Amino acid sequence: MTNNDVFRRLRYALNLNTQAVVEAFRLADMKMGQADITSLVKKDDEEGFRECSDEVLQAFLDGLIALKRGKREGGDDKATPPPAQLANNDVLKKIRIALSLKEEEMLAIFKLAKFPVSKSELSAVFRAKGQDNYKPCGDQMLRNFLKGLTMKYREGAQN
Repeated sequence: MTNNDVFRRLRYALNLNTQAVVEAFRLADMKMGQADITSLVKKDDEEGFRECSDEVLQAFLDGLIALKRGKREGGDDKATPPPAQLANNDVLKKIRIALSLKEEEMLAIFKLAKFPVSKSELSAVFRAKGQDNYKPCGDQMLRNFLKGLTMKYREGAQN
């Protein structure tokens, strides 16, 4: 999945208007205006399309965490430095943090998308890279999670 797809689907799933997205970027200390947001949402063959870099997607996800849960306490945000490349595992982890999702809730979201995931598979996705049971999160898994989120938050699916 491209970063633009992730940005577009997450924004739609959570029903975030442009002002909320601008606020999320502001909370992540990145200045983005309405025109910038509009260009990120466009399809790649549309005029005015702007590719969403890893840095921009990371800022949006960090801002979403701050928007949904509040800024970290303790002054300086001593977050880990951004990875060289934003992996699907990182995206899934940040969404989980932003929405305060527990394991059971995530499994239910996958089930809504008719993409069953076991507890051990989900646990493996959240392990540190390099650990024995680490599993990369594939595009299909992330796509189905975003589909399940849409069903839960947008289409009035039962919680």
